[in-house]
Amino acid sequence: MNSKELAQYIEKTNGISKPWLLVQLRLVKLKERRETLSPEEYAKELADIHQDLTNLGEWWVGIEDEVFGS
Repeated sequence: MNSKELAQYIEKTNGISKPWLLVQLRLVKLKERRETLSPEEYAKELADIHQDLTNLGEWWVGIEDEVFGS
């Protein structure tokens, strides 16, 4: 899935409120731009995305059914 398709999916499913999907979109967009970035720029952006994912923590605890639709 490319970034455009993922963005459309996020939009159609009200995924803007699902932070892990936004992180996924950032990863896909970074992957698409990888060839135009230096290894240092790529590593810096990847580290930034990783930090944002880490900062999400366990925000979903207690609302698993609502968030993940089990």
